[in-house]
Amino acid sequence: MINSFPRFLGALALLAMAACNQTGTNSATQSAPKTDPATGQPVIAGPDLTGTAPRTPGKVVSASTIGASAAQTVANLDTTTRTEKAEAAAPKTGGQRLGTTVASLGDPSQAGFWMKTPLVQSETNGRIVNPATGKSANVQLIPLGGPASGGSQVSLPALQMLGVSLTDLPTLEVYSG
Repeated sequence: MINSFPRFLGALALLAMAACNQTGTNSATQSAPKTDPATGQPVIAGPDLTGTAPRTPGKVVSASTIGASAAQTVANLDTTTRTEKAEAAAPKTGGQRLGTTVASLGDPSQAGFWMKTPLVQSETNGRIVNPATGKSANVQLIPLGGPASGGSQVSLPALQMLGVSLTDLPTLEVYSG
């Protein structure tokens, strides 16, 4: 055991010297100083990288497969029942007009007929109308922070009932009651 210890120290010293040689600079691998063309500021020197990142063997990635496993259809996200849809579509008139708001699609995974809007201070039943189509939906109005002139978020089934594309930003009329 005593004889093997000096051998171990010798091998450790050789490894340490080899590691020191790896950290030295090699003028062949470094390029001239570079500047950022957008700002004119110097860029930190480093090795010039060429080629592409390694890929997982056998895996093919194309524009048509990116995000395919996470994609869901509108039908899959709309979990409302026929009864809920009938209640939301039941014609109502009257109610207090709260104003108009620019609406966008809210969280599509949140079920039901609702609108998050800064036009209300507490949850209440209400109705939203798309003046472009005349279609309306009975919804739960949920407070949303921000000024009254701020935008609102609408549930997926409510937007569908109003005949609004999920990527549009329609101006909707909001009524309480």
